Amino acid sequence: MKVVIAEKPSVARELAKVFGATGKKDGYIEGKNYSFTWAFGHLLQLAPPQEYGYYGWRVQNLPMLPERFKLSIRKVKTKDGIVDDPSVKKQLDIINKLFEEAEEIIVATDAGREGELIFRYIYHYLKCKKPFKRLWISSQTDAAIKDGFRNLKPGTEYDTLFSSAHCRSVSDWLVGMNATQALSISAGNKSVLSLGRVQTPTLAMICSRYLETKNFVPQTYYQVAIMLNKEGQTFKAVSIQNFKDKEQAQEVFNKVLDVASGHAAGGHILNVEAKSKKEPPPLLHDLSSIQQEANKKKGYTADQTLGLLQNLYESKLVTYPRTGSRYIGDDIFATIPSLIEKQTNHPDFGKQAQFLLGTTLNKRSVNAKKVTDHHAILPTGENPGYLREDLKAVYEMVVGRMLEAFHKECLKDLTKITVESGSKFTASGTVIKSAGWRSVYNEPDDEKKDEENASLPKVVAGEHLPVENKALVEKQTKPKPLYNEATLLKALETAGKEIEDEELRYAMKDSGLGTPATRASIIETLITREYVIREKKNLVPTNKGLAVYEVVKEKKIAQAELTGQWEKRLEEIRSGASVEEFKEEIKAYTRSITAELLQAGKTLATAV
Repeated sequence: MKVVIAEKPSVARELAKVFGATGKKDGYIEGKNYSFTWAFGHLLQLAPPQEYGYYGWRVQNLPMLPERFKLSIRKVKTKDGIVDDPSVKKQLDIINKLFEEAEEIIVATDAGREGELIFRYIYHYLKCKKPFKRLWISSQTDAAIKDGFRNLKPGTEYDTLFSSAHCRSVSDWLVGMNATQALSISAGNKSVLSLGRVQTPTLAMICSRYLETKNFVPQTYYQVAIMLNKEGQTFKAVSIQNFKDKEQAQEVFNKVLDVASGHAAGGHILNVEAKSKKEPPPLLHDLSSIQQEANKKKGYTADQTLGLLQNLYESKLVTYPRTGSRYIGDDIFATIPSLIEKQTNHPDFGKQAQFLLGTTLNKRSVNAKKVTDHHAILPTGENPGYLREDLKAVYEMVVGRMLEAFHKECLKDLTKITVESGSKFTASGTVIKSAGWRSVYNEPDDEKKDEENASLPKVVAGEHLPVENKALVEKQTKPKPLYNEATLLKALETAGKEIEDEELRYAMKDSGLGTPATRASIIETLITREYVIREKKNLVPTNKGLAVYEVVKEKKIAQAELTGQWEKRLEEIRSGASVEEFKEEIKAYTRSITAELLQAGKTLATAV
């Protein structure tokens, strides 16, 4: 008998259905010489401090650095206190019995770092020694499942993936447990002040932006604007500099030769600079980018979007969602025309899908070297049928992005006109010559939203145009906006560095904070800890969050770049880098931050 272990019951049921296994048993399904069993996500976790002899929250226990980490059954709260979850114990017994009887074990947990960890912890806890094979698929369609079972991989191929996952788990335990106890103890143990390896630098980013915005003092400045007329078409030009001093601006304003002052030829065209620009299509979606789009367009939280994508994945409508890649290989690219063809009758996208079928597809998102565990998120081609509104919205973001990604470049003309009228003024405008990928949604161009002119007339150097009107405009500088989930997710990708270019940002993804799969839970953790609240779309720190930030902001635990370096190290372990070296470094780091926080917390004692 072959035993297949999935991450949750719904996936096991789908796998069993593909094989025609229908015998429902307690904790598994059997048939056709297969048994399909399941976990319920993380059944096991690294044991809590007391299981290593660290009782109570005491300074003398810190730092807690267990020689060997133990595994512990997931806990639940009951009237008798915190106990091992009885449903987990029961399921582990069932899995153990099946493993003992198995002639072959097939791992079908999610094909990623966490999925590997879930299985390996069960395997080690049960002291199982049997070899196992790995099902590695990017889609839950019947065809993908069957193909995956025909191409099972030896389990040993994923040993480094498990090492990376385990090191992440260990580092989170060491940093989280020690930092939380150190800060809480030194603050007087009035409440648990939770800190974490990724949680704390994320909190620091939110608090820093909030305080920067709150303490921002607007600066008043002045511009002079003029309205010129070319054969009935008016356009605006503004002074080439901003003036802090109103009197200076007034002088420039007074020099303008406008119609009202009796000068018909008030503006002399000094220069017309026209540049053509090719704007490449966006890359395909990974989890982080679709969470950003869903937050901007629909206000969905990162956690909501992940849940909706997981639902679509298990419904066989999209490929694996927890991916950090925005690329596909040539093998998947070969399937793109048939996926596009399935959209030709779509009420909104049909026309663009039809157009794409007659063109050479753009290959910007095709690069096998940049595909990690899984390729970018794509529709599977299965008919979605009726979907409730939120599922439909996210599904269509996947479809729309696919059409954008393989579309033509957007061709623009960028024009800048320099005008002399007592002083120098400039007018700028963008004309889209060929919409290309922008025609999929037909949304406004981001570059145009700050422009003063919807379009510019054709003018040449040397022309004289009447100035129909002029104005002295008072303006104020604005602070950076507060983080919302979309902008925070973008910032987490680059450990807070402001990088607009999506390919440069993608190149930094291994040095970001957390991973696409964990960032949503980090935001939710900060809200659960009462460090952050949602105000409309913005993420705003609470007094408790700000008090913790004030204490830790200069400490190592709050440094985004340092945490980003750990994330990069975890990826390197996956490629075969030394596990022992990493563990020693994280232990040294833990000693250092524990000492820092035992001192720092004293200033927090009166703040929370």
